[in-house]
Amino acid sequence: MNALTQKGGWKQGVLDGLPLLGGYIPVAISFGVIAVQAGFSTLEATLISVFIYAGASQFLLVAMVASGSPLWLAVCMTLLVNVRHVVYAPNLVPYLPPSRAWPYLMHGLTDQIFALAHTRLPTMKDTEKVGWFKGVSLVAWLSWIVGTTVGAIAGDTLTQKWPVLDSVMPFALPALFLVLLAPKFSNKRWGTALLVTITVALVIAQSAFKNAAIPLAAMAGALAFYILSTYAQRNHTHAN
Repeated sequence: MNALTQKGGWKQGVLDGLPLLGGYIPVAISFGVIAVQAGFSTLEATLISVFIYAGASQFLLVAMVASGSPLWLAVCMTLLVNVRHVVYAPNLVPYLPPSRAWPYLMHGLTDQIFALAHTRLPTMKDTEKVGWFKGVSLVAWLSWIVGTTVGAIAGDTLTQKWPVLDSVMPFALPALFLVLLAPKFSNKRWGTALLVTITVALVIAQSAFKNAAIPLAAMAGALAFYILSTYAQRNHTHAN
């Protein structure tokens, strides 16, 4: 019975991971193109996606190396961009059953997997969770690797034939985030927090501090959600 439930969890993970392909593959192709244009070989670009597998951090790493930045600085900046995972993993701990596989599976923890896991894992049986995470993270990881390789091999040809791809592909990942967040707009608390985040980001982006728009907007959204949650909890306490 345990093996059957694990298989069911794995299958569900694969199914949940399939919608991610629409965002991962175009962005991975874009990375492959940029990496080769920056002087990396197809093999090097692919290995970066295999072992680093960090989305925006990969673009940053390639750009810094191509511009002649010291390798140690490029590595430090890559780690700095990825520091958000220090927050991601502990937030998933309450939903994870004991397993020796988790330290290895955390290589597959991306922003999108985190969002899906937060929605899916609380509704699943403990016996299904490891299988689910294996399925969804493997689909995402392999699609990222394949997209990178395709971009590295045929990217220049594709963009020369269809120049519009060069402009469209970078928007695939932001669009994927929007799809993941869209269901939250049906909740007033989440909708308000997201609206605050978007508004603050747009306002700061038009100012002299545009480089700080994303972190400041994220903090503003988190603060708004905390205030609304506290207010709702107090009202609920008083009502009882």
